This record gives sequence, structure tokens and C-alpha cells, in this order.
Amino acid sequence: MAKNILLIDGNSITFRAFYATYTSLDRFTNSDGVHTNAILGVNNMLDNLLASQDFDKILVAFDAGSKTFRTAKYDDYKAGRQKTPDELLEQLPLVKEMLEGHGIVHYELANYEADDIIGTLAREADQQGDQVLVVTGDRDLTQLATDRVTVAVTKKGVTELEEYTPAYVQEKLGVTPRQIIDLKGLMGDTSDNYPGVTKVGEKTAIKLVQQFGSVEDLYAHINDLKASKMKKHLVEDHDQAIMSKDLATIRQDAPITIGLDDINFAGPDYEQLRAFYQRMDMRQALKRMGAQGAAPATQVEYTELAAENLDAAMRLKAPVAFELEMLTDNYHTAQVEGFVVADEHHTFVSTDTSLLQDMEFALWLGDASRQLTVFDAKRNLVAGRHLGLDLHPDFDALLASYLLNPDENSNDLGQLARQHNYDALPADEDVYGKGAKLHVPDHDEFCNHMAQKGAALLALRPRLTTELADQDETQLFTDLELPLARVLGDMEYTGISLDTNILAEMGKQLTGSMSVLEQQIYADAGQEFNLNSPKQLGVVLFEDLGLPVVKKTKTGYSTSVSVLEQLRTAHPIIQKILDYRKISKIQSTYVVGLQEAVHADGKIHTRYLQTLTQTGRLSSVDPNMQNIPARGDGKQVRHAFVPSHPDWELFSADYSQIELRVLAHISGDANMQEAFKEDRDIHANTAMKIFNLTSADQVTPDMRRQAKAVNFGIVYGISDFGLAQNIGITRQQAKDFIAGYFEQYPQVHEYMERMVATAREQGYVETLLHRRRYLHDIHSRNFNLRSFAERTAMNTPIQGSAADIIKVAMVRMPAAVSAAHLQARMLLQVHDELIFEAPASEMDRLRTVVAGVMDAAVKLDVPLKVETNHGQTWFDAK
Repeated sequence: MAKNILLIDGNSITFRAFYATYTSLDRFTNSDGVHTNAILGVNNMLDNLLASQDFDKILVAFDAGSKTFRTAKYDDYKAGRQKTPDELLEQLPLVKEMLEGHGIVHYELANYEADDIIGTLAREADQQGDQVLVVTGDRDLTQLATDRVTVAVTKKGVTELEEYTPAYVQEKLGVTPRQIIDLKGLMGDTSDNYPGVTKVGEKTAIKLVQQFGSVEDLYAHINDLKASKMKKHLVEDHDQAIMSKDLATIRQDAPITIGLDDINFAGPDYEQLRAFYQRMDMRQALKRMGAQGAAPATQVEYTELAAENLDAAMRLKAPVAFELEMLTDNYHTAQVEGFVVADEHHTFVSTDTSLLQDMEFALWLGDASRQLTVFDAKRNLVAGRHLGLDLHPDFDALLASYLLNPDENSNDLGQLARQHNYDALPADEDVYGKGAKLHVPDHDEFCNHMAQKGAALLALRPRLTTELADQDETQLFTDLELPLARVLGDMEYTGISLDTNILAEMGKQLTGSMSVLEQQIYADAGQEFNLNSPKQLGVVLFEDLGLPVVKKTKTGYSTSVSVLEQLRTAHPIIQKILDYRKISKIQSTYVVGLQEAVHADGKIHTRYLQTLTQTGRLSSVDPNMQNIPARGDGKQVRHAFVPSHPDWELFSADYSQIELRVLAHISGDANMQEAFKEDRDIHANTAMKIFNLTSADQVTPDMRRQAKAVNFGIVYGISDFGLAQNIGITRQQAKDFIAGYFEQYPQVHEYMERMVATAREQGYVETLLHRRRYLHDIHSRNFNLRSFAERTAMNTPIQGSAADIIKVAMVRMPAAVSAAHLQARMLLQVHDELIFEAPASEMDRLRTVVAGVMDAAVKLDVPLKVETNHGQTWFDAK
């Protein structure tokens, strides 16, 4: 029976993969600094090929070295080629290791090229009736095409292939595959550096081969040609033509020590391949591997939980793993499909969530003295509360993994487990699908997947615990992130009330304003058009009105905000368009968007993403409450956020300039610390220096604005060019401003240099509470990547520490409020601001309690400052 055989030109494919991403080379490195772009490219090509058809036998052939029988025949063969880059040389042995993980044989033969190995095996396979696919980046191999041998040549990168059959070669070149060597004999090859015949190019070579059939037959009939310069060159270069044809001829009788019986393909060694992917930081490859191989087929012994065996489940011992399973992200609205509870000896799984209503079982699960391991504590806490459970997890695998490496923030337990060398759990996507294909699988598959999750959680806990201790992050985990999950869960579950009547009225007003602007714009344009169509707007502005074109895109004229800002004074229509867009955004994003996000209880229940950012800052989604405008027209939306009880008010407490205060502490800068200790206006203080003023009274509002931009720009490692762009000054002025800043705060400059040096030495930087951020590009050869890593090294300890401080305050807040016997409830965290609701009568006491907790969250060398306010709405409280 005919076999399917795949033969790959290892050198040419690896070279192609390397140069396909050469311009962004330093983006592709693993945590050890090893370049991986060629490895990734070859791996992607293999994935595509293996997915396209089943192969019985596979071989990847490599060159054994630069010296071959061809260089012995012709010293200059392949001479003049650039030296192979070191970044590629270091990847070649790793490509071979990856092939071994795939279960693919690789082979090389001294004195011969990869082409000759492929040619010899292709001939053997062809003769015994097998189907062969040759994959290469070198069109020379198209000479091997036969009825049973197809040669696929890379077109773009290494994933797009052009297949050459004898018919396709004839159609494309007008010759047979075997005549390609005759073409090469006549025209030579600049890439391989052999000469051919002087002045004979491809067109002439094709014409001659079509007329005479081969180089030998051409010279046998050379006298039939009319006298010409071409004939003269042919006669003079006879030996070169014969030699060039010989050099171009792929040997199909190479003395290989390997045969078709030695290249059988049985499939990957998944354990070996997965370990390789992890070492190379090939996250997408790990994700694609998903449920392939032996791991996902692992069966975990479990018992289906029912009312009659609840007693048996409650005899589990600590530590216990527990997980509520939901297929969608928003656990406020998602359906709980089932749950697992497991210890090291027993695993119970159920799709009957009514069992969680059993009082004795619920109390057993909620026993705070029990060691309870979960994945995503907040998700389980909130979903559990909707089911009547009061859980007290003391370990969260998601939070632990996030702290160990914030770059790897997958919220899928299967993917996370593989990051920590646990391979026996498939990703959810491989079990449940995604998008339109998202589904609950059959009962047995679902239950087994849940059982696998229980086993994974039990196995991961000791591993992650050890790693946290090794990185000095145990306290950050146990005292901050894990208790914060409960605090955030309580805030989300409580929610904040939204008066939709206020939003509806606001919507009417905005619609009216937009309608007026729309008519004014049409009047200025002299025509009506679709104002929300960038293409139509571009035609009106730049063709009909003749405004200067600032930027073009593939689809036409750019009408982005930045473009319109540059044209603001060019025509009255521009300001009206900007106003229209601003109002339209408020209308669609906030007025309409917030009404759609209101739950049945009349409240917004946002979700805080605790493991998203690399700095430790919280993010908010469904909806994003941190994006509600704090100034400008959009701030009016805050009128709609109200207390949930009559005679209650909203209360706001906001850290003032916390990042700059953290900078003063971390840098130890005496001048900056003195300014904060004396409660000076830090921006006016900076303005005095950069504008050479002697008194704060001389500082104008515009000077303060510019100084503020410098203060915060320095925190983020801004350049003179960036600062000039931000505040509309010349680059030299910006350079002088920055110089004046560092003259005023010299130890800040020392701090910045120290952080970059630290990052280069250890590969990461830390916050005050030892939260780490790894900086893989700190040694990059790419200037932009390296510069970004350096700026990140400077600002992460500041940003991250500020985030940690407000988290500490949030964790301590519930106990402080309870101790003061207040009814107040914390509802929202928005950057450096905390929002509460409480009876109006509690406001004075609440101010004392909240400010006290926030002031004392972390002891700095400068005082923390908290600004508070309260009112009937969030607008009034800010």
C-alpha cells in the first residue's frame, strides 16, 4: 500500500523562518535570552503540515557543513554568502531538538547537502509507488517533481506554500522538472555562485532548452546556431555550462545510511515536546497543543455526588480542592454547570447545584478552619454567594501563579497548570470550545474534566507554595492578594445603584445636542452625508472642502481625532465634528452602555480583574467603572450613581499624588521629601525650579500644568521629545525642563539609573511589598524594546507600590468600619479613589475611619494624604 512521505529541507526552512521575522528579532526570546523566531516559524510550519494530511514517514534533512563535493569541484561554490548570524546558529540545535519532540527524524550526511539526501529518498519512494511531499525554501528542488513527488516551495515566511508538480513546472517555466538543471547550467545561479554562460539570462535559457532539450544537445547542435554574440559566449563558456549543470544537479544516489524504513512517523512525544515549549516560552504552541496527546485522555477516578452520599463527601480531609464550573467569564450572570470537591484520596463531582443548598454540606464547605484550594477565589466566592455558600478559600492557584509571573495571566486552569509543569489537564477551550461553538460536553466528559481540575489543584498547591516562598512573595499572597479577593468579591456582590431615569433624561439632552450639531455640520459642508462614516467624512473634508490632507490610510483619508486636532483652525466644521464625536461617545459608551449593564436589582455589578496588569493595578470590566469620566462633559454621568437607601450618601476618599509620594520615598530624594513633609504644592515646587522662579506666587496656572506634566512624565521615563509633544513646547525647552527637574531632585535621577541597573542584573524589579515584574527585553538589541524595558524598570516600583498601598487599605477597611460600628459599605475602587455608601449621619465618623486606614496603610518617609468628600451622587462626592 502506498505511503505518504514528507521530506523537509531543514536548512532552507529554518533560514526562511529566521529571516521572516528578522527585523523584529529581539521580540522573540525566551526567559534565558535565547532567540526563538526560527524555532517558532518551523514549529508553525510543522503544525500546518501535520494538520493538512496524515504522513506515514517524515524526514528533515540538514547540511552537514559548508564543505561538500560541490565545493571540491568549484572553489567558489556558494562563496560570498554572508556569515550565518549567531542568533540563527544558536537556534539550529534547538530546531533539531524540537523535531525530536515531534517524533520526526533529522539527518545529515558529510560531503553532501540536504538536497541530495532528499533527492535520494524521494527517488526511492517514487520507485516503490509512494506519494512524496518535499517542502523547501529553495526552488532548485523543483527539479525533483514527478507524478508522485510534489515540491512545495515557501512563498511568504514558511507557512504559505506553492506546490510544484510536473504540470505546474511546465506551465510556469515552459520546461520539464528535469530540464531545470539545464536552465541552471546556462543561466548559472547567483545565490549558489556558479557562473553559467555569459549574458544568458532566464528567458534565453528557457528558449534554448525548449529548442534543444538539454545543455548537451545544445552543444551537439551548436553549429546550427547563427553567428552571434550569444553563440560566441556559448562556445567560450562550454566548460562553465557543463560544470554549472553538474553543480545544479541534485544527487539521487547519495551514500545515505538511512532509508525509508528508518523514518516512520508515529506522532509526537507530548511530554518531551511540552517541556521544550515551556523552556522556550512558546505559549501559543502550548495553547495549540491543548487536548492533543496522552494527557487530556487521562481518566481521574471520581464519584458522582448525590443526596445519598453527601456524608461520604464530608469525610474528606484537608486540604480540599473545590471549584464551581462556569463556561462564561461573567460569574455574576453565568450559569453554574457543576462543581468538584476533592482531597488526595477521593474526588466527588456533580452537575446538580441544588446539592449546595444542603445546609450541613454548605456549612462543611464554608468551614473557615478548612484548607480550601480554589482557582480564582473571587469567582468562586461571588458565584458561591449567589448559591447561598459562604466560602473561605485559603489558597488560590490563579493568584499564586499571577504573583510568580504576572506576564502569564491566563485565567484557564489547564494553561496555567502547564506553566508549572503539570500536564494532565486540558485547557477549557479544548473541552468546551469557544465562541459560537461553546458548549457543555456529554456528561461523562464534563465530569471527568471537573475531576481533572480537582486533581490539578491539589497537585499545584505545594508547587506554587514553594515557588512563592522562593520569591519572597508568600506574605504578599497570604496577607494582601488573597484577602483582597474576598473584599473585592463583597464589593462586586453589593454593587452600586444607578438611577436610569437620570441617564435617560441625559440621553435626551445629548441626542438634542447631537442633532443641532449635525445640522450645523451639514450646513458648513453644503451637503448631507453619513457623519459616522470616516470614508464619507474624508471625502467631504479633503475633496469637497479642500482641507489639507494630514494622513492617508489604506481605505482613504484619516479622520482620526489627532488629525482633526491639527485642522482645528482650518475650518469651523472641524470643531463641530470634534464636539459631535465627544457627545456621541458619552451617549453610546456611558448613557446607553451603563443602562444596558444594570442588573435586575437596579445596580451595576462590575468585575475587578485582579490578575491582568503587570504592575498589580486592578482593572474593571462589565462595565469598566474606572473609565467613567472624572472631568469634562462626561463627568455628568456620575449624577446617575446614587446610594441604595434613602438618607444615605456616597463618600469618596482619594489618595493625593500617591505615585509622586512613593517616588519621594523610594528615591530618598531629600528635596522632594521636604516638599511633601511641608505640604507644599509639588507641581508649583517643580515649576519654580524649571522656570527659575524664587516664589510659588510667581507660578502661573500654565506653568503649574507644564510642571505637572514633567513630574508625572519623569515617573514614566518620558523623553524630551515625548514631553515636548505632550505640552506643546520645543524639544530643547523640554530638555531644559528635564535637566532642571533632575537638578531639583538629583536622587530621583540616581533612583532611575539604579532601577535600570537592577533590572539588567536580576531580570526583574520589585515594589515595596516585593511584587515582581520581569523585564525580558532589558538586554534586547532592539533599541525600542530595550528602552521600553528600561522605562518599565523605572516606573513599575512606583506604580506597583501605589497599587499595593491602596490594596492594603482596602483589605484593612472592612475590619475598621466594623470596629467603628458603621453601616458603611465600600462599593468601588477607581484608581487611587475608594467609593463608599453610608447613612448621611455617619459621614463625619466615616471620614475619620477611612482616612485613618488609608493614611496608615504603608509607612513611608513622607506622609500620605487623603482627600475626602460626600454627597447625594458620585458627582457630588468627587
